[in-house]
Amino acid sequence: MELSITPSEQLKAKPDDAKLGFGTLFTDHMFNMDYSIDGGWHAPRIEPYGSIEMDPATMFLHYGQGVFEGLKAYRADSGQIQLFRPQENFKRLNRSCRRLCIPEVDEDFALESLKQLIALEKDWVPGASETSLYIRPTIIAMDPFLGVRAAHTYRYFIILSPVGAYYPEGFNPVKILVTSDYVRAVRGGVGEAKTPGNYAASLLAGEKAHAAGYTQVLWLDGVEQKYLEEVGAMNIFFVIDDEIITPELNGSILPGITRKSVIALAKHWNEKVTERKISIDEIMDAHAAGRLKEVFGAGTAAVISPVGEIKYGDRVISINDNQTGPVAQKYYTAITNIQYGRAEDPLGWIVPVE
Repeated sequence: MELSITPSEQLKAKPDDAKLGFGTLFTDHMFNMDYSIDGGWHAPRIEPYGSIEMDPATMFLHYGQGVFEGLKAYRADSGQIQLFRPQENFKRLNRSCRRLCIPEVDEDFALESLKQLIALEKDWVPGASETSLYIRPTIIAMDPFLGVRAAHTYRYFIILSPVGAYYPEGFNPVKILVTSDYVRAVRGGVGEAKTPGNYAASLLAGEKAHAAGYTQVLWLDGVEQKYLEEVGAMNIFFVIDDEIITPELNGSILPGITRKSVIALAKHWNEKVTERKISIDEIMDAHAAGRLKEVFGAGTAAVISPVGEIKYGDRVISINDNQTGPVAQKYYTAITNIQYGRAEDPLGWIVPVE
């Protein structure tokens, strides 16, 4: 396919890098591509950022058939713009597509198109410390039809947003609430897919957590409601004694790319890391015995997020005196140094944009 580029005639003012929030500003251009049964994926184009026209009967609006991804572009200290493991994002996008009955995209073409979009928008990649350009690839069903079936037409688009820290706390411990009243997903459902409905299902529990003074919800499994799964915007890790433990992927947990990177680095450094079922009672018992050393989340938006407090029912535990621990600090530093080109990339994760 030939990629067409239509430059915007009116460019927006660039924001102050030092005042960036998360997900509120968008660049001058976006990528669009369409799908039909007869034509397959076709008409790839970079064009001015703008609205997508939808019929009121558009299937995505009624049945939620859609998937998305989240990754970032970084401005290295050398000035080079680079991506962190983008191939993994497109692999995961296609896994989500398969689960939602959406036609897969060509991963090589998707990556090349993204690189061209970012090259056009390179002045939007911020240069202040710990800022980045957030990338949101999305596919939605476009048929104007009110019957329940997989759509015949789709729109794939990518929008870009310069961002600062995801959490207002920055790289400081957050407080998370374990909920027993709601579940995010169950095995056999769509929990392992990055699809909008999963996030809609998490909103009520998240609002209640915020009202109680907590940043995120830590979800239990949807069957027995005893095994830990993930936090709303990140996977979760526990350091018990000298072992790093994260819940095993079971079909209801999103396979995070930062999660995968933490595990890969731990193995590269010959550290003890385990993927297994782990219950909330085991965590509480480990804390009572003084064996729970650290808890931290891992995700694209926050990279590594130390956890300082967990509330479960009437029990509240403080982890590492509500201070960032050495393990969380080590992985945050290692991953961000690779992302920003401040350190060697020992596992070949960086993809230069140009």
